Amino acid sequence: MSAPTVYDVAERSGVSIATVSRVYRTPDSVRAQTRERVLEAARQLGYVPSGNARGLASRTTGVLGLCFPDMADPDAEADAEADSDADDAVMLYSDQIIRGMERAARRHGYALLIAASLEGGPESVAKVAGRVDGFAVLARTVPTEDLEVISRRLPVVMLAGPREIDHLDHIVVANADGERELARHLIEDHGLRRLAFVGGDVDSPDAEARFFGFQEACREAGLPVPDEPDLRAEMMTQAEGARAAEALLDRGPEWPEGVLFANDQMAVGALRALERRGVRVPEDIAVTGFDGIPLSRIVRPPLTTVRQPIRQLGEQAVELLVQRLGGSGREPVSLMLPVSVIHRASCGCG
Repeated sequence: MSAPTVYDVAERSGVSIATVSRVYRTPDSVRAQTRERVLEAARQLGYVPSGNARGLASRTTGVLGLCFPDMADPDAEADAEADSDADDAVMLYSDQIIRGMERAARRHGYALLIAASLEGGPESVAKVAGRVDGFAVLARTVPTEDLEVISRRLPVVMLAGPREIDHLDHIVVANADGERELARHLIEDHGLRRLAFVGGDVDSPDAEARFFGFQEACREAGLPVPDEPDLRAEMMTQAEGARAAEALLDRGPEWPEGVLFANDQMAVGALRALERRGVRVPEDIAVTGFDGIPLSRIVRPPLTTVRQPIRQLGEQAVELLVQRLGGSGREPVSLMLPVSVIHRASCGCG
């Protein structure tokens, strides 16, 4: 079966070839109704545009793609600007995935094309897909229906989150297991009973899995099991972590003995907010994070966290894509990478 062409899309949607081209090159120049008709025709046909159609058909672009949500944290960027030696220390989750993918891609002779947010919608997704041989996508970045279309022409690996499409390779880390072990540590080793959990947006699969692990630990210990996190932070940045810490203090009359944040960035922001309020960590409140980003080692006090193999996540994505590009006929795989709890001073260890 031959790959659908721009001519097929034009015929199916009842527009000219030039209009189809404009939908992908300058979408704002096409009326919304016409644009949607063209995109729907492309989805039905499984059409993926490319600047070099022959290269796409033969998988010879020599480029792999990565799409992820924009996870920029202004506070972390300010830290890096203030200290020119701090660049590595403030590397965040997405930075480490990129580094892992770049390392593995280079080893296999590929370049890496990176796209954050893809605010342009389906046409932007398609433009990226049309320039790469394989695609790695973080959860909640590309709509499922668009991934279905892309996966007809390219190997796609889903990173993090639930396995939304059964026929795609999928990699996740043991989020629930890690958070459960971390909460157990606070309960069993430090004797903490009043614990609070600060989660992310309800649509964040990683944050929700971590909250589930927290619930399991509370249930096992005979503690009240909350239905919802004590607070949610949509962007999970340092600033939102600081606001969450302030809110927990202001709730009163009794502070939690320990606060588990769904990621390290929020926990770092909380440490700074607590210090400003004169609250001692861990003597007054223990604080923990999740991810194991480099910054967690150098804050004061050093942050107890769950280290996930973020770079390995990126490296493994490349390995799976390369296997598919090499003609692997194996069944789609779903890998769960292990995590480890790192005990440091913010919980009273070390």
